Amino acid sequence: MPHHSGTAQKRAAFAKLHQSGCFVIPNPWNIGTARCLEDMGFKAIASTSSGHAHADGLPDGAQSLDTVLAHLRDLAQSVSIPLNADFENGFADDPEEMQANIVRCIETGVAGLSIEDAPQGGEHRLYEFEHAVARVKAARSAIDSTGQQVMLTARTEGFIRGAPDIDETIRRLKAFADAGADCLYSPGIKTQDHIEATVQAVGGRAVNFLNGNSLGFSVDDLARMGVRRISVGGALARVAMDAFLCVSQQIAGEGKFDGFAGLVSNAELNQRFRQ
Repeated sequence: MPHHSGTAQKRAAFAKLHQSGCFVIPNPWNIGTARCLEDMGFKAIASTSSGHAHADGLPDGAQSLDTVLAHLRDLAQSVSIPLNADFENGFADDPEEMQANIVRCIETGVAGLSIEDAPQGGEHRLYEFEHAVARVKAARSAIDSTGQQVMLTARTEGFIRGAPDIDETIRRLKAFADAGADCLYSPGIKTQDHIEATVQAVGGRAVNFLNGNSLGFSVDDLARMGVRRISVGGALARVAMDAFLCVSQQIAGEGKFDGFAGLVSNAELNQRFRQ
């Protein structure tokens, strides 16, 4: 599979970002937003399953594997910084099927990918503990079989799937770290105590924190708690969707166009993308 030049360098750079300090990995949902984020100086980007699904008129988790792989390839080739794939549950409950899908994901040129411990499509349940751990081991083994340097992020979804149990979250993060995950992620936690507990639990492995709401934390605050990577999930995509809904609703409901005041101009956007 031919890669965009520099895939190996991107992967090495991504691994290095996880070794010390704290960085923000924002989540674009198309090529234009990806390029803007690179221009702003972000060191890496991550896809967002919800942001891209909503742009396609689908609920989160309803896109096909082929659609997602094509999107990942577009994003990876559009920027010179590393891309992490929001790879949901690997698009399979079965570990062997998931492994084949992970190999296809790596072929798109991503520098990392995340695997969730819950079925596709937003069901309010997690995989049983042993099955969840076996899936992380299988994901690690699939990545290693390609000989590529690709970071594995393991996610436990309890706090966003109706089972917000910090003890179970920590139990799973520890087991996922032992199973070979490079980075650990428990979306939905939002207190300093919980953040610090997850950082402490994983024995020096990198922790990704989802800052998808206005929680009152700055990057410096999260860095002091030991967070290595901060993502925003679908929040930037929701910023755009929120503005679109508000302004178009005002046109539909009031016949007013006031929402267009002060917008970035066509000329400015042309200039931004001409570079």
